[in-house]
Amino acid sequence: MQQERPEQPERPEQETDAERRRRRAQFLRELNEAKALRERVQPRRARAARMRQAVRMRSFRW
Repeated sequence: MQQERPEQPERPEQETDAERRRRRAQFLRELNEAKALRERVQPRRARAARMRQAVRMRSFRW
């Protein structure tokens, strides 16, 4: 099942920095909301992911 993607995304030629930042902020809000929902829906998997992240952080060398 492959979706066709247009070569160029549909957006105006001259996009201001403010518009780009606003869209990016909206995307990041939705992403964080989705992550929070996933943690509520799958608590065991989320806990395991947190534990793996903690192990990675402990083993990271500065």
